[in-house]
Amino acid sequence: MNFHTRKWVKPEDLNPNGTLFGGSLLRWIDEEAAIYAIVQLGNQRVVTKYISEINFVSASRQGDIIELGITATEFGRTSVTLKCEVRNKITRKSILTVDRMVFVNLGEDGLPAPHGRTEIKYIKDQFDTAVE
Repeated sequence: MNFHTRKWVKPEDLNPNGTLFGGSLLRWIDEEAAIYAIVQLGNQRVVTKYISEINFVSASRQGDIIELGITATEFGRTSVTLKCEVRNKITRKSILTVDRMVFVNLGEDGLPAPHGRTEIKYIKDQFDTAVE
């Protein structure tokens, strides 16, 4: 799993306990996973269909730098399934895991549409031919 997205935990991200509010973290994960799905499927019309059990493993505090790792685990006809791990950038201690997040590719009519993808595409592979 590659960890590319990093967030700095700021005062506005905290709950009354002084730790990272789960809702803020879930918002960041959903946004980052949607962007990952868009890049993988080559379509901006992608929606979150399903998020499995979310396992909060440890807390994060103000000032921590956290990183989100997302990878595709399965390609369906109209969907892509991802998994996610969030960890502390400095200590590498796991903060949260999500085993399954399913995103659906939509056509212009707003209905599920086949995407034709079967394997992970990396940004460098997607743009190498366009830069020649």
